[in-house]
Amino acid sequence: MTDFPRAAGRFALVLPLAFLAAQPLVAQDAPRPASLQAEGEVPWIYEGSDVPRDKEWLFGELDNGLRYGVRENGVPPGQVSIRVRIDAGSLHEEDSELGYAHLLEHLLFRESKYLGISEAIPTWQRLGATFGSDTNAETSSTHTVYKLDLPNIDPAKLDESMKLLSGMVRAPVLSDGNVRTEVPIVLAEKRERGGVGERVSEASMKTLFAGQRLAERLTIGTEESLRNANGKSVKAFYDRWYRPENTVISVVGDLDPVLFASLIEKYFGEWKATGKAAPAPDFGDPVAPAGADAENPVGEVAVIVEPTLPRAFTYGYFRPWRQVQDTIVYNEGRLREQLALQLINRRLEARARAGGSFLYAQASEAKISRSTHATLVQFAPLTEDWEAALADVRSVIADALANPPTREEMERELDEMEVGYANLVEQRSVLAGSGYADDLVNAVDIREAIAAPETFLMVFKSMRRKSDPANVLEATRKLFDGDVIRATYITPDANEASKAGVVAALSKPVESAGDARLAAQSISFDDLPPVGEPGTIVARAPHTLGDVERIEFANGVNALLLANENEPGRIAVKVRFGAGLRAFGPEDAALIQLGEGALIQSGLGELDQEDLDRLATGRKLGFEFGIGEGAFTFAAQTRKQDLADQLYLFAAKLGMPRWDAAPLARAKAAGRLAYQSYESNPAGVINRDLEYYLYGQDRRFLTPTPDMLEGVTLDQFREGWTKALGQGPVEVLIFGDYDKEDAVETLRRTFGALPPREAIPATALAREIGFAQPGATQVRYHQGEADQAAAVMAWPAGAGPGEIRKSRQLAILTEVFNNRLRDAMRERAGASYAPVVRLDWPTDVESGGTITALAQLRPGDVPAFFAETDRIARELTQTPPTAAELAEAAEPLRNYYERISSGNYFFLLELENSTVDPRRMQALRGFLNDYSQTSPDIMLALAQEYFGGTSGWRMAVIPQGQELATATAMTTVTGR
Repeated sequence: MTDFPRAAGRFALVLPLAFLAAQPLVAQDAPRPASLQAEGEVPWIYEGSDVPRDKEWLFGELDNGLRYGVRENGVPPGQVSIRVRIDAGSLHEEDSELGYAHLLEHLLFRESKYLGISEAIPTWQRLGATFGSDTNAETSSTHTVYKLDLPNIDPAKLDESMKLLSGMVRAPVLSDGNVRTEVPIVLAEKRERGGVGERVSEASMKTLFAGQRLAERLTIGTEESLRNANGKSVKAFYDRWYRPENTVISVVGDLDPVLFASLIEKYFGEWKATGKAAPAPDFGDPVAPAGADAENPVGEVAVIVEPTLPRAFTYGYFRPWRQVQDTIVYNEGRLREQLALQLINRRLEARARAGGSFLYAQASEAKISRSTHATLVQFAPLTEDWEAALADVRSVIADALANPPTREEMERELDEMEVGYANLVEQRSVLAGSGYADDLVNAVDIREAIAAPETFLMVFKSMRRKSDPANVLEATRKLFDGDVIRATYITPDANEASKAGVVAALSKPVESAGDARLAAQSISFDDLPPVGEPGTIVARAPHTLGDVERIEFANGVNALLLANENEPGRIAVKVRFGAGLRAFGPEDAALIQLGEGALIQSGLGELDQEDLDRLATGRKLGFEFGIGEGAFTFAAQTRKQDLADQLYLFAAKLGMPRWDAAPLARAKAAGRLAYQSYESNPAGVINRDLEYYLYGQDRRFLTPTPDMLEGVTLDQFREGWTKALGQGPVEVLIFGDYDKEDAVETLRRTFGALPPREAIPATALAREIGFAQPGATQVRYHQGEADQAAAVMAWPAGAGPGEIRKSRQLAILTEVFNNRLRDAMRERAGASYAPVVRLDWPTDVESGGTITALAQLRPGDVPAFFAETDRIARELTQTPPTAAELAEAAEPLRNYYERISSGNYFFLLELENSTVDPRRMQALRGFLNDYSQTSPDIMLALAQEYFGGTSGWRMAVIPQGQELATATAMTTVTGR
């Protein structure tokens, strides 16, 4: 079951994310392919369904059984998204083939009919796609999907791309040599994603899906089966499952969909399968063990002991998965179940906020890998008393099973759900084509239909009319009824729990929590106090390119407004204020982290978090908080009818903040539980320690220990954040679909009504972000697997808006570096699966920029990473990149920025802080040329400036008890 966006969680229909608005990029007169289904014919995806057809889709089926769906979409302009879905995943593997579905995903990129060894990625890059985001693939338990998003498209480019893609799918070269080359790369991926996470995943799957195929088949496979793979065995798997009748192609983009259908016919119509088709394996059903209590069928449980992980408990009610008739009535029932879950989750969250025995708890429903239809409950005990937490969670659910919800509770959740569906209808013309393409393949995976946003809203409204407390109670009871109940408990302490103890706890009778329900309460924005006296506008004038307008209030607040109908139903709001990280000293690391977790949750005025939730019911409001290098930010996505309320929330948080001990205590608990997990693997240590050491042990970047967090009192929290909220300039940016004059009046009553701000102290303005001195390698240690390590090499880069144009050219050089390092490390027999080089150029401050190379690898390969990274940096200072390298690096960057620059949010990000620093406006001009037009001489000069004359700073994370290797011997091979 796919995730349904925004309000509805999970839902049977798969929602296409936009209707067509733009005209095709190039007018087409392509003849109608014979395979396109006729207007009066039931499209293959709607067979057996009464869901209204989304007529923007065209569907077809080739004579060889391959099915497809195509549609036009101009978001972003000039892009076409292609998805090729093969109905084969890890569940289709035999015991000797574990990992083959995923290995094949790799091999299709390695060599195929029209692409030589390792040519696929560079070819797609030259066509403008970005490796990893635009050019990718995924393997799951039930399918393998090849994904390609092609920017700056034209018919000739699309024709070539479909040809190349067809060669990959229809005719990969599955030789012994290619298999031998690719297996070490897959094993590197397995190693980097393995360790504690893989161990927990494997133990959980064996327990929750006991007796089913899913219990024994991790997608990555086993080392034994992968090392035993050869060309013949992999080809046997390919021949069995890579067949036209198992294939669905989805193409969505800014050209005529009839052209898409014609190209599918042209390049896939002659595809003939090899050998006989194999029947799909039986995935099995969840079955209770013999002797289980029919009323409470507790079955398999596991206690998973991992010393570096926080406590987490999962239990579920498992039912057999069966294919359904995807009808309107069926979807109404699914929505009613979603309503029931939202009611329970609201109560669980209220219990957690009030200081219960668990940090969080949530109930969800999922159809998992066509293997089971499950209701899952997950929670994190705050202490070793997991039984008390389990009893608390079960008691809340027991009340929902015993008593119907109140009508007031229902209406609150229904309002919340409806705003999501209504907003999707409002935004249907501006949602991305890549989402449509994904939606179709996901619909095929779950064996259900697709529908337009209007259909979802219609089905929801029908469900709402028919719902009452009695049938919601019935839906709740259906959700928590299963053939078997299974559970896993992850704990750091082996003495804390046993299987028998978990079974006993789940078998105990449970008392329903009489106090679980939330009292009926009505809160209206109309009843809230004003922020202050409406402000006075002292200046109003055009600001920069286009229709952006600047408004300045007497209290010093500045606003940038861009009102247009380019993206119906969407408004982006961002508020910048204060000094950001500069507001804090070296002793404030705990205060910084707790602010991220408790500042917004503390509420405003007389309103706590529950009150704010009630205010938000039936509205599209947000409240994201960020701490940047030079400013704090509030951000939200809203819509025209909710803009005034959104602005009030943001302004009131600045003007009348509230301080609450409960969110602070919860943030401390979350930090304590997270801290113990950092040492579980190299990536965790990198997340914990990298910035602290990279920035010269600047203690503002220190990840605070639990003791440091506990040491912060509510008074200290209030004092520190009151000061931070009250200092520095305020800039409000509103970009999107709204009435400008209404927004100006709302700004007068909200941000214009704030008192004048205090100046940022000179000591704060003087704080800079330093860079560690190169020297001996900084070595850190993890408690995970003995074959896992990570390595980092970094150089200082620039910062500030004055040289943003240089930063764009440096981004091209960074991509060249990234491509070279990826090739070098993947060629070393799988030394690292996905090394990366990234550029960080802060624009709010004049320091703190870095160029960082990072890889996860074996401990013995750390010296090789340092040697290769150092070699590439040195060579870039001596010899400029080739023209081909520059094309591979620059073309994806240019196309990426060309795509995102079609939206309002891009210009919001580019113009933020420009009322404080006009250089941001100047830097906007020519940004596309900066990312696409360069020369070898410019690249050479940049390399000499940033890599010349100094060795990079180094950090290594290795297993506890090992010493840092100083040399390595590796076999050089080639790989994707």
